[in-house]
Amino acid sequence: MRWKTTDYTGWGRALTASGDIARPERRTALEAILKDGLVPAIGMRRSYGDAALNDGGRVIDMTRLDRMLSFDTTTGILDVEAGARIGEIAAAFAPRGWLPSVMPGTGFATVGGCIAQDVHGKNHHKAGSFCEHVVSLTLLTGTGPVEVSPEKTPELFRATAGGLGQTGVIVSARLKLLAAKGDVMVVTERRIADWDEFLVRLDASDATYTVGWIDATATGVNLGRGILEEGETGSGLITQRGKYRKVPFNAPHFALSGPIVKAFNSAYYRRVPETGRTVVRPISDFFFPLDKIHDWNKLYGKAGFHQFQCVVPLGAAPALREMLEEIAGSGLASPLAVLKRMGPGRAGYLSFPMEGYTLAVDFPNRAAARNLVKRLEGRTAAAGGRIYFAKDSLAEGTDLGAMYPDLPDWQAEVAKLDPETRLATDLTRRLSLRSAQ
Repeated sequence: MRWKTTDYTGWGRALTASGDIARPERRTALEAILKDGLVPAIGMRRSYGDAALNDGGRVIDMTRLDRMLSFDTTTGILDVEAGARIGEIAAAFAPRGWLPSVMPGTGFATVGGCIAQDVHGKNHHKAGSFCEHVVSLTLLTGTGPVEVSPEKTPELFRATAGGLGQTGVIVSARLKLLAAKGDVMVVTERRIADWDEFLVRLDASDATYTVGWIDATATGVNLGRGILEEGETGSGLITQRGKYRKVPFNAPHFALSGPIVKAFNSAYYRRVPETGRTVVRPISDFFFPLDKIHDWNKLYGKAGFHQFQCVVPLGAAPALREMLEEIAGSGLASPLAVLKRMGPGRAGYLSFPMEGYTLAVDFPNRAAARNLVKRLEGRTAAAGGRIYFAKDSLAEGTDLGAMYPDLPDWQAEVAKLDPETRLATDLTRRLSLRSAQ
């Protein structure tokens, strides 16, 4: 297997790495690589920070191991390699009446990446996290392949689900797909006037899929205004179809200046009529809206961007409002800000979800924004919440013990599988995750 020395980044492009990358096409080639010792595995690198970076070391690019191996039409169980993309699974099975049970905000995420982060989607309040629908998975460890499942190997499963790839290389998985009514989405959109109304609407919604776009520049009586989308699978004619575009170059510094973002957000808010509307969309347009803009991360320029995403308990909603007030007052937020209500579902020791509200906001990579994100992380810890490793690029690890009380259990299980820390990445080193807290 040939190794190629490459410079690479996470999706946020603010953090970089350089090292040897191999791209095996078959499991036999992958196993040959691992005979010399464990190596971290990566996918499409859609984590925003350094979860998929190993500066100065080697990584295995799993994206060519992307085959859909078998599907049981009776049970809805799909056997698939770890490099398969969620969007491709949705496109292949939606016409047959099935969807991945949980889908993140990009269809480019791989199955292995979704397991390693135990991702959540727009239906978390109904379906829980991704790994709650993983029947079993095949893990290559330092001693060979291991079949992992919640029933037979519960501790190892919980260490692998959301475990950042630290228990071994995920080779394949058996996923329980969700029966769908059709291959389109029926989406109801309505304007939300302010923060208090947003929480009331999220709490009251009984839709299978809900997501809120929030205007993170609005202040005063408009604080927290936005658009709530509620969706159900369906069938019928598509009344709204988006076009795919590509960002051909890095945007200039002023493209995301405060006045421009504020004007864009105001116009975007008004795109939905005051009375609301219901439209029928392609599944990909609803679940993966930014995928229509290839290389959209270039909109932040060469310096890249950081995202802050936290979840706080239901009772800490006032603290989250205070965070939004600080964000809106800073003038630093981009148009990409999302508010969702989460249920309690989580499968792993380090899984992000908890029952509460999650807020995600992107910021250009500037000193003021970096300082703001660090303050917001402190507020999150004080509110009894946690940050999301798939999005983080700035935390220092000081509050992780409180945010993730199962961290010692994860550390103990990981130490058994990888005592020499061969699978450590830039993220686990930055946050000292593999060390006793």
